[in-house]
Formats: sequence, C-alpha cells, structure tokens
Amino acid sequence: MRKILIVGAGQSGLQLALTLQAHGYDVTVMSARTPDEIRNGWVTSTQCMFDDALNIERKHGLNFFDEVAPRGRAQGFSLAGEDGSRVLNWYGIWKGPAQSVDQRVKMAVWLELFEERGGKVVLHGVTTADLNSLAALYDLVVVAAGKGELVELFDRDPRRSEHSRPQRTASVSYVHGVEARPEQPGIDDVWLSVVPGVGELINIPGYTKSGPCYIFYMSGIPGGPFDAFADRPGPEEQLRRQLDLLRQHMPWEYERSRNAEITDAKGILAGAVTPTVRKPVGHLPSGACVLGMADVVVINDPVTGQGSNGAAKCAESYLNSILEHGDKPFDEAWMQATFERYWEYSQWVVKITSTLLAPPSENTQQILGAAQANEQVAARFADGLNNPAGLVDWFWDPEKTRAYLESFSS
Repeated sequence: MRKILIVGAGQSGLQLALTLQAHGYDVTVMSARTPDEIRNGWVTSTQCMFDDALNIERKHGLNFFDEVAPRGRAQGFSLAGEDGSRVLNWYGIWKGPAQSVDQRVKMAVWLELFEERGGKVVLHGVTTADLNSLAALYDLVVVAAGKGELVELFDRDPRRSEHSRPQRTASVSYVHGVEARPEQPGIDDVWLSVVPGVGELINIPGYTKSGPCYIFYMSGIPGGPFDAFADRPGPEEQLRRQLDLLRQHMPWEYERSRNAEITDAKGILAGAVTPTVRKPVGHLPSGACVLGMADVVVINDPVTGQGSNGAAKCAESYLNSILEHGDKPFDEAWMQATFERYWEYSQWVVKITSTLLAPPSENTQQILGAAQANEQVAARFADGLNNPAGLVDWFWDPEKTRAYLESFSS
C-alpha cells in the first residue's frame, strides 16, 4: 500500500486525502489545528464554489451541505457611474448553482470524516526541518498549506507570474440582515459591483456556523478609498467602514445592506495576496522532492472567486495523476508533469483574473455592455467563472468576440 503524506487540511489537501483514502491509499494528513479549533477560528476565505467544482465533490460523496446552504443561481454585474448610479446592471444565470460553505464548518467536518474512515491525522505545525526528516517515510509528500514557511520551498515562476505585488487589498465580513435584491426576487445571487479606479464588492450568499448568511468581499485598489483596513479593525468597526464605503460609492448595495450585522466575533478577514505561480517541486535539504498543490503553486487574487474552485480541480487532477501512475516512483519528472496537467486548466484562471484586475480593455467593455442587452452573453460570461477555459474561443481575441456578438444580430 502506497504511503502519502499531505501537509495542510484545507479544500485541496483534505479533498485529495479523502479521495485517495477511498482508493485504498495509506494517507496521513498533517494539520495545524483540530476540527474544533478550525470551527472556532477566524474565517479564512469566501470559498464560493461553482457548479463544476461542486460536481467533483458530489462525485466523491463529499457534498454534505447541499440541503442547507443557499444556492447562488446567478452571477450579477454592476458598474458604477460617476454620479453613483449604475451604468451597467445585469445578471447571467448559471447552468448549475454556486455554493459557499464557511470553511470553518466544512473543513472541520471533512477532517473528522477522514479520521472516522481510519485516516491518520498528525496535529502539528510543520517546518522545513520537520518535512526533511519525514519525507523518507513516505512514497509521496504533497504540500497543500498555502501559507507559512513551507511555501518558500517553491520558487516563483517568473515566466508565468505577471505580478510582483498585491493588486488589491481585501476585507471580508460574514453578515446577517441583508435584504433581498430587487433585480432577482426569490433568487439568490453572487453579485460583482465595480467602481472604476476604486475597487469591487462581491456579495455572496453563504452558509456559516449560525446558518445562511451573506459574505461581503470588498476589494480595493491599493491607496484608494477601499484600502481602508490595514490597521485590522475589529469586526464591528470593519463592517461599519465597509457600510460607509458602500453608502458613498455603491448606494444600491448600501440600501439592502444597511442593517447588516456580523455573524460572529471571528467572522471577518482582511489582507492582500500577490498573484503568483510557483514551480511545483520543492527540494528539501536531504535531496528529497515534495509536490506543491493549489494555492501553494498557483495563487490568484480572489476577485474572480477561483480559490476553492481551483483547489477542488487541482485535487481532482492530482488524484487522477496518482491513480494512473500505479506503483512507479513519484519522482521529480512525474511531479512536474502532474502540475503541467493541472496548469492546462489553471492558466485560464490566471488569465481571467489578471484581465479583471486590469483596467478594462475595449474588448472587455464591449462584452460587458453586450451582456446588459443579451441574456445569452451574460450567461456565457457567468459560465466563464465556472470554467475559465470556456472563455478561450471568444473572450480575449477581438475578432472572435466580434464574430460571437454579431451572431446574435444575423
């Protein structure tokens, strides 16, 4: 029986652990926290997952929240004008609904399930020195912890990394008390509102420890008005600042959110990430190699909501590569090939995220404007967040865009 060590107990690490376990592998997970510590900790993300990623979970019987979590059925888009009105306001219905389950809830359940099924869990923060001594005990070591010392094992790939500093600062608040959106009576939504030169708000229906909620993801251009949380205010103060910024810049969002309240004392997050692609193979002092996955090797700005989706798809891709490899050694060449297989998909995630972080090109403006008048264009753009690879044949090339949009007038 092949022995695999997975460092990290998030979406990618636990999904890979549970699915390998189901195929008879001897899997050990190293987690810095117990399930209860995860449940009682700070929120870690917005984790909005789209249909393709959710179907991976369903395929493996890991969909434990379908009956309780709100089902986000559409991707909305609003563009603010200079006077605070909306010059664009539309939504595209997804082929299948999205879902956001607080990772404090979901990862605690998955970690408990892994143990219940006989998996080994080592509760310990892992250093490079720890990993150096442990690697010889396993056929394969996978690093799925996207923060901390171990990330330094994986060098930045300058060919694939466009950015060298954060493109946005972010503040996240989990809230109750948001009113229904008049554009979509009776339908939950994921809504992206953009103020040019200032930043974005993504409003996500979610599920947390106290039940259904909404998640505010406020994304600010560094140095701008939405870059207002560097001092890490407490929950109530963070929400107060967010609401004040909405009142000034997105009055349509403020009106439905003015009575919002934080879900719990640890229901906030603030920070910034530098979008980065790293080389997938880490080399330990002993000469052993370890494989990075998900956020360890490809981290995107959260503005396109791809973090958990990429993690789920990376775990599925790595699972297939491991199963297909059989009893052969997990050497450096295999690790590189395994990542390249995932990169065939992930490159488009990186591209759409970089596109939406940049000032909109004439081509992008044309598409967003066309979506206002055409439900099919809106739905196809929305599905591009579910499957960014589906944007390739129409979104970035002006000739292909023109041909696609003109097909509706013929």
